Amino acid sequence: MKQSLFKTLAMLAIVLFAGMQINAQEFKGLDKSPMDAASFPADYRESNKLIKVVYSRPQLKGRSLAKLAPEGQVWRTGANEAAELTLYVDMKLGDTKVPAGTYTFYVIPGKDTWTAVISTDLNVWGAYFYKQDNDVARLEVPVMTGKDSLEAFSIAFDKSDSGVDMFLGWDTTRVKVPFTK
Repeated sequence: MKQSLFKTLAMLAIVLFAGMQINAQEFKGLDKSPMDAASFPADYRESNKLIKVVYSRPQLKGRSLAKLAPEGQVWRTGANEAAELTLYVDMKLGDTKVPAGTYTFYVIPGKDTWTAVISTDLNVWGAYFYKQDNDVARLEVPVMTGKDSLEAFSIAFDKSDSGVDMFLGWDTTRVKVPFTK
């Protein structure tokens, strides 16, 4: 009986200790710009995707877009790691054919136009290590103004007559980047 009681108490102590370890885990410094993904087709039941982007969603929090994504400077297209673009089929950005694959997607904000940049850079944090020599394609696109302000930077896709349009939005700034087949 003593041995059985000892085994039971030992097992209880192990379970309690393991439970304390799990409860003691702290989640410090969680990302304030959570990662997100957008793809086309957007329907999760459709696995035959054409394009996907994985990016982090910074928020304005009273700051200006011009401070967070300065004009004339290469921007990571979001926060933290640079946005990662996957093309599941060959597509064109402007007149440049881009083979299916995974790339980094940068933008260069401007007052009236933004430049979309597809680069062979991979697994980069920010745009600190951007090298223009690694550009695969560039396209200058016009800036539009939305009627509503978006607090968090957002990316969405929509079908177009000739392919897929990627929409970037933050504050009242809207940019459409056309990908064609």
